[in-house]
Amino acid sequence: MIIAIDGPAASGKGTLGKRLAAHYGLRHLDTGLIYRAVALATIEAGHRLDDVPRATAAASALDVGRFEDPALKSREVGEAASIISAIPAVRTALVAFQKDFAAQPPGAVLDGRDIGTVICPDADIKIFVTASPEARAHRRYLELAAASKGISEPEILSDILRRDERDRTRSVAPLKPAPDAHILDTTHLDADAVLQAAIELVDGAH
Repeated sequence: MIIAIDGPAASGKGTLGKRLAAHYGLRHLDTGLIYRAVALATIEAGHRLDDVPRATAAASALDVGRFEDPALKSREVGEAASIISAIPAVRTALVAFQKDFAAQPPGAVLDGRDIGTVICPDADIKIFVTASPEARAHRRYLELAAASKGISEPEILSDILRRDERDRTRSVAPLKPAPDAHILDTTHLDADAVLQAAIELVDGAH
């Protein structure tokens, strides 16, 4: 079984993906971490984010061992990943990795921004997780505040609105729900309620 979860930044898709994978005994891939890992490698090598050959080389040499690196969760790397992911050559290099992950038995839960539209268009179930920009900014603020990151909620909201615009308008695989995706608005739901709603969608699809 393949479950595709898409949605904008801080919508809760990563948390949902991890919990759904545990519930159904499937593997989980947070595809945002792939782009964050490429962005971090590019930054650490001292290259510009818009240096296409360097960024593409970093994508081709993806080190899955770095997916647990706390630096990947930083605001700066998140912003950089949004820029990196708009480069067509980088996306091409990473699509095969994601498709291969999804194809391995017994299946997987993948979350990102183009899983249902590009990576797994034939997924058994597609869920598009969304929430108001304000709700997403508040969640991200609480995360960063807990990690003692000195940033204001209005700054985070501004970041999120910028990323939404960039993700929606990029030329390759723009952020949008697949035609057959189930829309799950998490604005007024906690993590447990989101999980329960998603389980009902998955179970109802079989």
